[in-house]
Amino acid sequence: MKFSKRQHFRNGMALIMVMIAIAVFSTMAGLLWFEMKVETHLAMRADDEQQLLWLGRSGVEYARWILSQEASIAGEPYDSLNQIWAGGPGGPGETNSVLAGISMDNYPLGGGTISIKIIDLERYANINTANSLMLQQALTVMGVDADSISVVSDSIQDWIDTDDAPRTAGAESDYYQSLTPPYSAKNAPIDDLSELLLVKGVTPEMYWGDTSSNVLASQQPQKPKLGFGNSPDQTPEYPFGLKDIFTPISSGQININTADTNVLQMIPGVDAATAATIVEQRAGPDGVDGTDDDTPFRSVRQLATAGVSAAVVQQIGNFCTVRSSTFEVHVTAKIGDSTREFVATLFRNSGADIQVVGFYWK
Repeated sequence: MKFSKRQHFRNGMALIMVMIAIAVFSTMAGLLWFEMKVETHLAMRADDEQQLLWLGRSGVEYARWILSQEASIAGEPYDSLNQIWAGGPGGPGETNSVLAGISMDNYPLGGGTISIKIIDLERYANINTANSLMLQQALTVMGVDADSISVVSDSIQDWIDTDDAPRTAGAESDYYQSLTPPYSAKNAPIDDLSELLLVKGVTPEMYWGDTSSNVLASQQPQKPKLGFGNSPDQTPEYPFGLKDIFTPISSGQININTADTNVLQMIPGVDAATAATIVEQRAGPDGVDGTDDDTPFRSVRQLATAGVSAAVVQQIGNFCTVRSSTFEVHVTAKIGDSTREFVATLFRNSGADIQVVGFYWK
């Protein structure tokens, strides 16, 4: 049978149209499959996010329970770095308590895991209650130039107080309004410590420091400077930053069992030698905080047995404690490949009364 040229042409066009249709339908099917896969993945991620949130909240409750049990342990009327809440092996009373053997790392829960880190905020000085003497001492230990100490100290207090009258070297809204961009002095307590970066005289180097290690400034590697202070083109270097020694939230007292030597030197009457003595005494024979042989102070008065003079002990008693009440809890929640970190602030009035005063996630 013979076909005309017109029939060959029609048959060829039909074949091309069929192939185009097949390609179109295949593409549509592929797009539909891709959209379904994306939607399924998004739905799974949304479900994971919800589960991670509940894991984060559960981790905070777990931390509350740990701190509650810790406060009720007989024979340990203090908080120290060798206790379980702080990641230590546990004090004498904890080995026979419900806290013995608990896990704070990769604890299985609800199809995922949680890891908890608890930091007491009484190991820092409270920026909102620090007076001029404490602020100036902190800046001196950091190695801030003498010309800048009064400016920073006065300006921090002006930022926090409720009036508009600047201190001698400080600054209020008139100064900040002249900046670009302009802003006003807060004239209220600091909520987030990073607000210090807005305060006159506070530089990023001063806030962050050159290292996050908590050791004496005198023990840091010393770098030569050009004469006294810094030259105009030289960036100041500090062994630690304001973020390492201050907190905006705490009871206002400093825990001598958890504070580092830099923070301890901010207490009136405590010099580098006294601070080192305090840490050496509480760390025990091995000289390392947070180990089995730690010997925490049971009261501030016990400092007298560590060679600290009675006059200094009495002065320290006005600023210090051995019991922490404010804690920052970091919860790392993980489900499969999904991970999220949650941060909560807890305030412990008593073992039975621990309030959550802040909660957010990163």
